[in-house]
Amino acid sequence: MKRRLHISLVTETWRPEINGVAMTLGRMADGLLGMGHRITLVRPRQHTADQAGNITDLNEVLVAGCPIPGYRGLRFGLPARRRLVEQWRADRPDVIQVATEGPLGGSAIRAARELNIPVVSEFHTNFHAYSKYYGVGWLEKLVAAHLRRLHNRSEVTLVPTLAVANELTATGYGNIKVVSRGVDTRLFNPIRRSTELRSAWGATEKSLVVAYIGRLAPEKNLPVVQRSFAAIKAVCPDARLLLVGDGPMRAKLERTAAKGAPDSAASAYIFAGMRRGEDLAAHYASADLFLFPSLTETFGNVTTEGLASGLAVVAYRHAAAAEVITDHYNGRLVAAGDEAAFIATAVALAKDPATMHELRRHTAASVRHLDWEQINDKLVTVLNDVITRHACRDADPELALARD
Repeated sequence: MKRRLHISLVTETWRPEINGVAMTLGRMADGLLGMGHRITLVRPRQHTADQAGNITDLNEVLVAGCPIPGYRGLRFGLPARRRLVEQWRADRPDVIQVATEGPLGGSAIRAARELNIPVVSEFHTNFHAYSKYYGVGWLEKLVAAHLRRLHNRSEVTLVPTLAVANELTATGYGNIKVVSRGVDTRLFNPIRRSTELRSAWGATEKSLVVAYIGRLAPEKNLPVVQRSFAAIKAVCPDARLLLVGDGPMRAKLERTAAKGAPDSAASAYIFAGMRRGEDLAAHYASADLFLFPSLTETFGNVTTEGLASGLAVVAYRHAAAAEVITDHYNGRLVAAGDEAAFIATAVALAKDPATMHELRRHTAASVRHLDWEQINDKLVTVLNDVITRHACRDADPELALARD
């Protein structure tokens, strides 16, 4: 029987915030708690009235934070080394899991090393690749170097795909372990399809509803979605574009949709905003074709959620899509960055309902193996290995000296 672990999880984002990292960490935490492990959660205070929650085996430690520019509602944690040293001395965890790379995460790694507690880090987001989308491309190399130094001070860096592992290893990261992401196939399921919802969008069962679900932000490559939909509209005049999510580009997208649409054609764009739970699942399942042209993802949970919901997915051969989509079987893959091919592929599916239907017959079944139970089992195995190696190294004076 595996021993019961006390894990201290350090993250800048947590429920009820809506993003891939918060969702992934929530699923992992639920799984760990269900397996009988204990978690001390360290996170920034989300708002002035935020209070630490303490439920069975999940205790929260709140630290100070500041708003993240361009990410409304999200905050990064300020350095808290002294607070964490005090906390972990009083209630020493078996292992520390640093999920985000902000100042809080960096201070957590320093505190862990000071107390000689094994620490793992997670690479969730290509922050260095984001810089060019926000007018500070000159920072990309500096950010990449910072991330590499930070992760290499942990004992293992967790990544979601083999492609990310290979990329980071080639750029100087050490000791990478792949722990993938799961998908809740009970929630994201074709049975959630709603004719009432489609009707509210002005779509019949014969209409084509094209979906993009995710953050409405520059790094998501949304102009490709817009251009793809414009080309689709030329061959399917009654098509609808469903945009689920929010972000700094929403107002611009709304203006562009209204300005570029003759008469009342702007209604072809449906801005659904943020959705959660079964409501989100119904929005997925009630669409037909899912476009995801982002090239900044480390995984892209929306890809597996779209497949689980029974959608035909068009994506670049990148991140999760490259690992879970078999071209022409359960979706369509396009060479990374080939915008013309992406648009042509989306239009070809829109013009060929029979082929789209054939793809959709296979999508949900193709991701049923990605259940969170298996993912969390792999995570616990990695954490136990880190703890064991750390203890063995401390027992050997030469290895302990090498760590320092």
